[in-house]
Amino acid sequence: MAVFVMRAASRTIFRRPYLPTKQQVLSKRHNTTTSTPTTTSTKPDDPAKSISIPVANTVGVIPIWQRLGPLSRGFQAYGRSQRKRPLATQFVSSLVIFFLGDISAQSISGDEYDYKRTLRALVISAGSSIPSYKWFMFLNGHFNYTSKALSLITKVTVNQIVFAPSFNTYFFGMQSFLSGDTLPQVWERIKQTVPTSVVNSCKLWPAVTAFNFTFIDPQYRSIFAGVIAIGWQTYLSFLNRKAERAAAAKMDGVHFEERISATEIPVNQACEA
Repeated sequence: MAVFVMRAASRTIFRRPYLPTKQQVLSKRHNTTTSTPTTTSTKPDDPAKSISIPVANTVGVIPIWQRLGPLSRGFQAYGRSQRKRPLATQFVSSLVIFFLGDISAQSISGDEYDYKRTLRALVISAGSSIPSYKWFMFLNGHFNYTSKALSLITKVTVNQIVFAPSFNTYFFGMQSFLSGDTLPQVWERIKQTVPTSVVNSCKLWPAVTAFNFTFIDPQYRSIFAGVIAIGWQTYLSFLNRKAERAAAAKMDGVHFEERISATEIPVNQACEA
């Protein structure tokens, strides 16, 4: 009996403290049955995918009109207006272009300012602004081939064959008509001015159109062409004024010959008497 008591006491004293007790084993078994372990496999991130290295060819080039300081805000405002209200923006822009072109032409000619010429230019602008915008939008959406060079050459050629003669005929015909000329005089003005203007337009507008469709964004194409058109409208107004002077000199010559012939008839009658 004494030996049994000594063995039980030694087991209690010398039991290893780090061994789990029976209650801890039961609680551990209960936790494992009630909760389902979730194992997630984490893979190390690929360093090649997490690091992005900028490549020179993928960096977008900032257009030049966005690098002009305060002027860039004006171009951006025009672009927003062109996207939201394209027809109204085109109408107002055309009025400004024709107004500046006529003022410039009158200042170059050296004559006194004639407000009637400016009003005629504004009326012509109001009638041509929307059709001109529709025409260039038509060119933008058509003749788009796989070859960019072929597309560009086709657009420039079609524009010179169709738009240039039509617009110049409208411009000079309306200038003459609004001045009070008769239809034969209007036709005479067109014959005097349109061929010369079309030939001279071939020296300027093919290069402008090619540059416009190649480097300029669609919302800024009208304003770019408008800046060039100020100089072109100055030339057209100057050419129209030159034709007006030629027509006026011709009419003065006709009237002078009529006066001469009218004075010669009484003289001849007096000599015969």
